[in-house]
Amino acid sequence: MLMESACFCSQKDEPDAFKELGTGNRIATWLFYMSDVSAGGATVFPEVGASVWPRKGTAVFWYNLFPSGEGDYSTRHAACPVLVGNKWVSNKWLHERGQEFRRPCTLSELE
Repeated sequence: MLMESACFCSQKDEPDAFKELGTGNRIATWLFYMSDVSAGGATVFPEVGASVWPRKGTAVFWYNLFPSGEGDYSTRHAACPVLVGNKWVSNKWLHERGQEFRRPCTLSELE
């Protein structure tokens, strides 16, 4: 289990963010909420004006990259402080390596 903190989301202009893992850039993210929080602790997406409030047993999914491999900056996110209680999350990142045939790139840069 991981404690959520501010996100350093890899984008195409940050090509070495996962270099030491050898997995390629992060295509998508699943964020699982493992606990309820009495106050605070939302995951916020400022570019789209969305907030996700932690509820045990729920999850949120998003693509970090367009199919072209370009970064989707609308997925930049951060964790608001927990005011009362504890926030536990777990995440699963899907990386570029091994996904070539499941999510092939397209001819359009932003498609």
